[in-house]
Amino acid sequence: MCLHMQGQNGGACVASALLKDGELHVANVGDCRAVLSRNGGVAVRLTNDHRLTKEDERARVENAGGFVYCHNGVWRVNGSLAVSRAFGDNYLKEWIISEPDVVKLPLTSDCEFLVMASDGLWDKVSDQEAVDVVAKEKSSILACKKLVDISARRGNLDDITVMIINLKSFLGNNYDLINLF
Repeated sequence: MCLHMQGQNGGACVASALLKDGELHVANVGDCRAVLSRNGGVAVRLTNDHRLTKEDERARVENAGGFVYCHNGVWRVNGSLAVSRAFGDNYLKEWIISEPDVVKLPLTSDCEFLVMASDGLWDKVSDQEAVDVVAKEKSSILACKKLVDISARRGNLDDITVMIINLKSFLGNNYDLINLF
């Protein structure tokens, strides 16, 4: 994707997961999130939302010369973008970086599933609620649909993307790649 050559200023946030040598690696840029269910349904957030509500992200943008302000409860860079890290958004590249946060942890028998989703879900559904919904559904596809429906019914107007990865199916196998999102 070459946004600059197309004359566009669009951008994207991303979360990704990789399984290698018995370890789960998760990376994100922006406000896409990965939440792990472990130990019988305990939600564990594996990513950091790169939003300007975080003082360190605001300081980084301001130290680079960007203008940050809060309007109607939403912090924005130069009156535009509500995340402090993203791919693209070339008109804000002086202040918005695409450096991901990366977490790695061993894939153990208490790791049940991973919920990866865009902010369209997380703005309306808590980490624990998402894990609870998935745990009650027999099908990952039905659980994804249910989470999308919950967010939409609660008034979400943003895109809602949800992916569920059953980690139990990878225990004791030689898989290297889980998925990208």
